[in-house]
Amino acid sequence: MRRRSSTLRWRIFSKCLVCGLLASCISASGASAAAQKVKIRAVTAFVQFDRNRAHLAEQFGDALATLQKAKNVFTSAGYEVQTIRITPQAFGVLTHGLSRNEILAFYSELADLAKKAGIPSAIGPAFLHAEDVDTKTVDIYAEVLAAHPELNGCLIVADENGVNWPAVHAAARVMKYLEEHTAHSQGNFQFAAAAEVADYFPFYPASYFVTPGKQFAVAIEGADIANEAFSHAKGDLETARKEFAKSLAEQTAAIGALGAQAKADTKWEFLGIDTSTAPLGNVSIAAAFESLLGGAPFGSAGTLSIASMITDVLHAQPRSAGSGYSGLMLPVLEDSRLAQRWGEGRLGIDQLLQYSAVCGTGLDTIPLPGDVSEDQLARIVGDVATLAAKLNKPLTARLLPIAGKKAGDKTELDSPFLQNTTLQPLR
Repeated sequence: MRRRSSTLRWRIFSKCLVCGLLASCISASGASAAAQKVKIRAVTAFVQFDRNRAHLAEQFGDALATLQKAKNVFTSAGYEVQTIRITPQAFGVLTHGLSRNEILAFYSELADLAKKAGIPSAIGPAFLHAEDVDTKTVDIYAEVLAAHPELNGCLIVADENGVNWPAVHAAARVMKYLEEHTAHSQGNFQFAAAAEVADYFPFYPASYFVTPGKQFAVAIEGADIANEAFSHAKGDLETARKEFAKSLAEQTAAIGALGAQAKADTKWEFLGIDTSTAPLGNVSIAAAFESLLGGAPFGSAGTLSIASMITDVLHAQPRSAGSGYSGLMLPVLEDSRLAQRWGEGRLGIDQLLQYSAVCGTGLDTIPLPGDVSEDQLARIVGDVATLAAKLNKPLTARLLPIAGKKAGDKTELDSPFLQNTTLQPLR
């Protein structure tokens, strides 16, 4: 699972953040970065809870206080922090040997604590290895997610050993269950099939870790940086590349220095920044693409080249040497322009898989007709897992089949984080 290597890279980067070279970078770019600070999507803490529920409330409270202290460092510097989040050790590790009732009770209490605090929590993957996959655990896992919208989870469907086909089918089983057992079928927004995804991702739902805890990482809303940079490029790809790289370096240097300060204040290890170009609503990564395409819709000729350029810039950043996506994100239902292009039939699964070959997107928040079968879902997840294993890169599949809806129908999602669109037929 590359846990040791990814953690080591995080630690190396964390130490680099406080070096004199970084300080001089911040000094040189401070005025520009201060002019338009990128939003921080999440400050995510990785917390190892005792399996004994008697200690859960106290440990959760301590983690929450640490997160609030870290958040205050960023907000005091003028940054908007949209969410703080808690990721406990992976479900498959925490629940090993517990009974069904003990598992349900533990996560019910965790969800209650998260709800009262007004924050989401992850539960990580139900199992870490192919030989651990079993239907009983999968069904309990799906039941936990369906009952608690505050909780987010993932199943690992590919790792360094290749595609885990039992996990692929298990993920499809969970997706179908969440479609049928959650309001507006929105439970799948909190679940993903994760392929080649290492630990310590600050973005949800594919966030997990195994050991040791007492760390935190930052995720940014990087689509804002791309929009601003591309607006000055006048359609020129090389100019866009330079502007994007310059702005991204300035923003991450400033946030990284604050992360080092938060580390000193909290005494928790700062793991670094996930610089992914995450969109949200009208903060649209697709709109940034279209500004470079001369107004042509996302998916037109040239889209692949822009996707590759963005990925190259992200991977050239110091943070990109470690864990986390730090890649291009194309979540269809979280991006108003992507949702529009999907509804117009200009964008489909095959195109997104093609873009995934040059960037780190996979199939994210993809709306599907409710009559999609479990076998069809497994084939889609299998394609994502196969691509990730073949290219040795992290990809996820977050598929949202909508119960009672067919191709041509409009979705009726009521989440503030999701856009509505017209469902397209599976091809």
